[in-house]
Amino acid sequence: MTSRRLPGKVMKPILGEPMIGRQIERLKRATRLDRIMMATSVDASDDPLADYVAGLGVEVFRGDLDDVLGRFHGALAAAGRPATFLRLTADCPLADPGVIDQCIAHHMAGGYDYTHNSPGWTFPKGLDVEVCQLETLDAAFNEARDPYEREHVTPFIYRHPERFRIGEVRRDPPLRWRWTVDVPADFAFVTAVYEGLYRGNPDFRMDDVVAWQMAHPELALPHDPDAPPPQ
Repeated sequence: MTSRRLPGKVMKPILGEPMIGRQIERLKRATRLDRIMMATSVDASDDPLADYVAGLGVEVFRGDLDDVLGRFHGALAAAGRPATFLRLTADCPLADPGVIDQCIAHHMAGGYDYTHNSPGWTFPKGLDVEVCQLETLDAAFNEARDPYEREHVTPFIYRHPERFRIGEVRRDPPLRWRWTVDVPADFAFVTAVYEGLYRGNPDFRMDDVVAWQMAHPELALPHDPDAPPPQ
């Protein structure tokens, strides 16, 4: 709730439902996910978020506001330390269940320590998926000292490819578009997508958003939120 660029963004309503609720609705359609848990902070500002998500029947873990790696590690402990887990960020209400399943399948088939679909950003930013082994995150938790590695959870892992087996999932051709929510323009975009697609098909997927965006090129956002809008 303390997002600097768009405070309270995860509770902003999209078609009458908080954005985090819309994302959870989509995650429940992924066939390879066994369980969903939200890891938020113990800061009082996150009380409404924790209460709302718990009301959806989703488990909630609360930890340190700034040490997100420590918070995430604590959530895994609370979940019984599953051998393999998936990490998503809560500002991606266009997360695609099919892409999630694809990344999990690739990770398991390759026996990787860590798998992600963000190298080269061939998927739209906002469809990011990270699949990881518990012992790999244990190493990051125990050894990461850089504040950036504590705040963003997995940099310690992908900064050490000589140590960890890293799998990559890429899309061809790439779609270097922005579908995440960091600034007001992002929220306006995803709201427009929901208004255009959800009522006709609540289970809309990446290809549906691609077709919608191709029909509305003036609404496309640059990958970098600080860059000027496309001409």
